[in-house]
Amino acid sequence: MKPERNRKGCSLQILPCRSCKVKINYKAKHVAASMRLLKDGGSIPPTSTIQLMFTRKIYILYFTLLALLFSGCATVAPRSTIPAYSINGVTYYPLVSLCDLRGVDIKYDTLIHTAYLSKDTKRVNLRAGDELVLVNDNIMHLNSPIDIYQGTIVVPRQFKEQIFDILFPQANSAQRRPAKEKIKLSKIVVDAGHGGNDPGAIGKNSLREKDVNLDIARRLSDLLRAEGVHTVLTRSSDRFIPLSTRVNIANKSGADLFISIHSNANRSRSLSGFEVYYVAPSISDSKRASMTAKIASLRLKNAVFASNSQDLQAIIWDMIYTNSRAESIDLAHSLCKAVVCSIDTNILGVKGARFQVLKGVRTPGILIEVGFVSNLNEEKLLRSGAYRQKLAEGILEGIRDYSQDMDLVEVVAR
Repeated sequence: MKPERNRKGCSLQILPCRSCKVKINYKAKHVAASMRLLKDGGSIPPTSTIQLMFTRKIYILYFTLLALLFSGCATVAPRSTIPAYSINGVTYYPLVSLCDLRGVDIKYDTLIHTAYLSKDTKRVNLRAGDELVLVNDNIMHLNSPIDIYQGTIVVPRQFKEQIFDILFPQANSAQRRPAKEKIKLSKIVVDAGHGGNDPGAIGKNSLREKDVNLDIARRLSDLLRAEGVHTVLTRSSDRFIPLSTRVNIANKSGADLFISIHSNANRSRSLSGFEVYYVAPSISDSKRASMTAKIASLRLKNAVFASNSQDLQAIIWDMIYTNSRAESIDLAHSLCKAVVCSIDTNILGVKGARFQVLKGVRTPGILIEVGFVSNLNEEKLLRSGAYRQKLAEGILEGIRDYSQDMDLVEVVAR
């Protein structure tokens, strides 16, 4: 899959689903504002409990009900001619409308309910009722199946955002903001995977994952520091760092983000591409919150708890973990969009995983697989310092896009 190289088309943009909704930020610094009622040394005021329970999920439910009240089941997305349908709580879009908007050729076999999409050298095959999609001969999994609605094939929002929008970007998009605006984050932990006696994956021509990871991590750290962002490297040399130590470094740093750099490998040497992982939804936020409440202090600025209730602290940690996953997904999308404009590579998308290092960090965190050392062509590219620099620059631009989006969200939410 070779992305279009139109630089205007590569301009990073905010998707309608993000720019048109108000998102409540529950990072610890914002939770602190809700905890000010707890300063009283007496009993906890009833209103504070209501505030604590008014989590992100309640906001989502509230705005969803409002949308259904005023517009019914089918809605038209703002600033777009594509209708959107809610099916079992999931947003779906007509596939034909998406293809018409992006100039994608679509062939549909009504007998087996299978659609074949193509544009330039990019191909996508999908079938109604399936959660598997074939993208340039690579299988990708969806959380919701392809469906039929009112006689036409429809695709879930996940397919649109994680596959279609990345594979077939909108051309000649107007730039929404200065491309080189400063990154609005103060500290980021950059984790180079493996190291020391753990080489990670090894390519056919002996390229070691640990060396690729460390070099890209250093380059990214240098770029971030040039932007005025303080960085913490979990390792700055070829040494082994246990996963638990990496997690402790991240949690004690007080950083805004955790970014782990890795290189991929697969028995099939034909596989190649860039993908980003966040902590899987199957990881229980409430369980993590209960464990964290026993061993860690919230350390919320300007907030004092009126009691030492672990249940109360667990509620706050649950809110923080839920928000961190959402922010991690946003960051992952931003990275994929930016990297596709920096290098010619397959974008394999954004995926959830149960990686131990992601389960343990308490801040928004992602794990990046920059490419496959098991693929001969990608191994050759990853051996190149110039290619590694382009990867680091693409990741930097993804972080910039994410930080600017978060800044816009906070302005709207105020």
